[in-house]
Amino acid sequence: MKKSSLAGLVVLAVILSGCGASAEETPTPEMEADFVPVVSVTGEVVPAVRTTVSAQAGGTVVEVLVEPGDEVATDALLVRLDSTDAQLAVQQAEAALETAQAQLVLLRAGPRPEEVAAAEAQVEAARAALAQAAAQRDYLKSGATEAEIAAAQTQLAAAQAEQWVAREAHDETMKCYYVKRGGVEHETCPALGTPEEHARHNLYTADTALAAAQARLDELLAGANADQVRAAEASVWAGAAQQDVAQAQLDLLLAGVTGEEVAVAQAVVSQAQAALDAARVALERCELRAPFDGTVGAVDVRVGELVVPDQSLITLGDLITLRVETTDLDEIDVARVAVGQQTMVTFDALPERVFTGYVTHISPMAEPGAGGVNYTVTIELDEMDPAIWWGMTAFVDIEVEQ
Repeated sequence: MKKSSLAGLVVLAVILSGCGASAEETPTPEMEADFVPVVSVTGEVVPAVRTTVSAQAGGTVVEVLVEPGDEVATDALLVRLDSTDAQLAVQQAEAALETAQAQLVLLRAGPRPEEVAAAEAQVEAARAALAQAAAQRDYLKSGATEAEIAAAQTQLAAAQAEQWVAREAHDETMKCYYVKRGGVEHETCPALGTPEEHARHNLYTADTALAAAQARLDELLAGANADQVRAAEASVWAGAAQQDVAQAQLDLLLAGVTGEEVAVAQAVVSQAQAALDAARVALERCELRAPFDGTVGAVDVRVGELVVPDQSLITLGDLITLRVETTDLDEIDVARVAVGQQTMVTFDALPERVFTGYVTHISPMAEPGAGGVNYTVTIELDEMDPAIWWGMTAFVDIEVEQ
């Protein structure tokens, strides 16, 4: 709502005073009054520095540490969200970074003597296995020698002799006798005691040795078949491949790491560090802190509430210096307003006082209003009264040029 200008009030006072004069027409002396045109608008008292502290992450509120009217210092804790998941994420990221750093250190350190010795032993074992497989293959291909056949025949003859002796002893031990008693012959057989068991065991051992000696001689006389030769060849190929693998692993170990491998390991460390930094930021966002010294104007959250990112929780302002911002200056009147113009400001709460001030800033962009668009003009008061509070309605006359 626009107030009338001061010049208009002066003229109206003169006219009203004339109405109370006598009926005689008395010449009215000409009066010169200083006419100062004004633009009258309403405004609101706001802090020079104010902000709305919003949640940067979603979560459950576990603690609200301030109330409206509390004075807080910069970085003071205002609201705390549940940080269980965020703390676990930080621990996991720290473990991943330690693992990546350890891998990089091992890579740069090169192989340990124990690792080289183990790799060399693998190569020697592979060579020995290959030599044994090759010898077996060559043996199967060449067949048995006359000396081997003669030795097998000798072994067979010895086994036959031992088997004959064992059988004779067994038969003698197990032999039954006929004894005549009272004119009647009775058959008497030995009981199955220790001597008899020994005789049986010795015969079984001799039979087994004889069979083995006979099989060995038959094998030497028959020679290797095609399947045995193919199996021996396959063993040689497998042994050669195993030796190549063991040698390649040893060569790789002795050659050390390449620049590309180190670069990859460093990239893994950097990635783990970035993940840890992100996890720590997420943990920090579970605590909402004051960005500057000020007074809490409003608290719009409660313990147990589930908040979402960008949700406004705390309104904070610096009340040391308050100012007035207009709320209904339209696009017609803003064209007459300029920075530095003097103002007169009144408040319903302080009806007996008129405060002077001046325009310090004009918003370059309009905002939607009730009857069109409005522009915000900032006014600094020359004198501040403790009775002026954040949010009070102000009535402003801006002295503009004619």
